[in-house]
Amino acid sequence: MAAEARVRVWDGPVRIVHWLIALAVPALWWTGEHDQLDWHRRIGYGVLGLLLFRLIWGFVGGSTARFAGFIRGPRTVAGYASRLFRGEKAAVVGHNPMGGWSVAALLALVLAEVGLGLFAVDVDGLEPGPLSRFVDFDAGRAAAQWHAWVFYAFLAMIGLHLAAIVFYAAVKRDNLVGPMLTGRRTAVEGAAPMAAAPLWRALVAAAVATALAVWIARGLR
Repeated sequence: MAAEARVRVWDGPVRIVHWLIALAVPALWWTGEHDQLDWHRRIGYGVLGLLLFRLIWGFVGGSTARFAGFIRGPRTVAGYASRLFRGEKAAVVGHNPMGGWSVAALLALVLAEVGLGLFAVDVDGLEPGPLSRFVDFDAGRAAAQWHAWVFYAFLAMIGLHLAAIVFYAAVKRDNLVGPMLTGRRTAVEGAAPMAAAPLWRALVAAAVATALAVWIARGLR
C-alpha cells in the first residue's frame, strides 16, 4: 500500500513562535512566583517581541498563518461544529473554524497580559513596568492586579486548548501536535496545502517586531 501523501501545513515562523511562547509561560510563572522580576521582565519582553511578530505575520505570512485564513464567521463555525459532532470530516488543513477562534482568544489574552504588565506597578513602586510613567500609582496597581487575573484566564484557555488536542487525538484520530513540530500532515481531500510566504517577509517582520519591542521596553524613549 502506498504511503499517504503529506503536505505542508505550518511554516517555520508559526511553529517557532508557538513553541517559544509555550516555553515562556511556565518560565514567566516561576519567575513571578519567586520574585525573579529581572528575568520576569526579560522573558516578558521576549514574549512581546514574539507576539508583535505573530500579529504582523497574521497579515503577511503563509496562508495558514493569516488571520483571514482561519477567523471565520458564526455561521461557518456553527456548520463546522455540527459536522464535527456528527463524525464528518472537514476539508481543513490549518486551523479549523473553531480552533481559529481559540487561537485568536489565546493571542488576545497574551496581548492583554503583556500589555497590563507594561503598565503594572508593585506595592512599593520599586519595580514598575516601562510604561507605568504614563499612569498614576493607583492605575499601575490596578494593572498589576489585572495582570495576575488575566494570567489565570490564560491558563484556563490553555486547558481548553489541551483538551481539544486530546479530543482530536482520541476521538477524531487526528494528531494536532505532530504537524506543529514537523510542519507537515497527511493531505486532506478537498483542502489546498499551505501557500508559503517568502523568507524576506519573515526577516522584515522579525526586524520590525524586535524594534517595536525594544522601543516599548525602553518606555517609548
